Amino acid sequence: MGDARPDDAGRGETRANLVKVAARLLHEQGPAAVTTRAVAQAAGVQAPTIYRLFGDKDGLLDAVAEHVLAAYVAGKASAADDGDPVADLRAGWDTHIGFGLANAALFGLLTDPGRGGRSPATAAGLEVLRARVHRVAATGRLRVTERRAVELIHAAGTGVVLTLLATPPEDQDPGLADAMYDAVMRAVLIDAPPSVPAPGDDGTTAAAVAFRTVVPKLPALTDAERGLMSEWLERATGG
Repeated sequence: MGDARPDDAGRGETRANLVKVAARLLHEQGPAAVTTRAVAQAAGVQAPTIYRLFGDKDGLLDAVAEHVLAAYVAGKASAADDGDPVADLRAGWDTHIGFGLANAALFGLLTDPGRGGRSPATAAGLEVLRARVHRVAATGRLRVTERRAVELIHAAGTGVVLTLLATPPEDQDPGLADAMYDAVMRAVLIDAPPSVPAPGDDGTTAAAVAFRTVVPKLPALTDAERGLMSEWLERATGG
């Protein structure tokens, strides 16, 4: 039993070193430089080690994404939590934009339709966004369904980063990200309190979206009744 620990520790150290080496190559030379041969050579190991530890090159890149994202978030000073779900949504947007611009090569890989959907880092990021949107929905501030809000925010944030990365630094619009965020929020949020319908809105959509967040927690209903009520609310909100 005791003999397994040094092997496990060595395996962990090798894995961590490979991730750091791949992250450095990706940042300094771009995606084309991250080949199994190049990473193995720079890390001082045999190429089969990568396949043994990560499965394949995509597995290694997923591990790099997790590593870089964790390091980026940990390196930022945490803002005071005022309990405002909308403020948390804005903070998440700013983090997303900042991470994408600071990690151009990695962001390009994560948003590649051919592999981005398989990335644990991308999936984890979407889960965080869904949770934040759900909190906003529970306050009655959403004018669209949670799914539509998540898709709009995710698409807009990704589009802004890719647009800025494709634009020469001297031609970049420094206010583009803020303008896009404001435009999306106008599409998904109700500015007035839930008790006061926004212009052109009778308030029923926001109320239905908010009520839908608590349906799964209603103890007096059966699973079938909860499912049916959720379906009705989804129709009411156009989801």
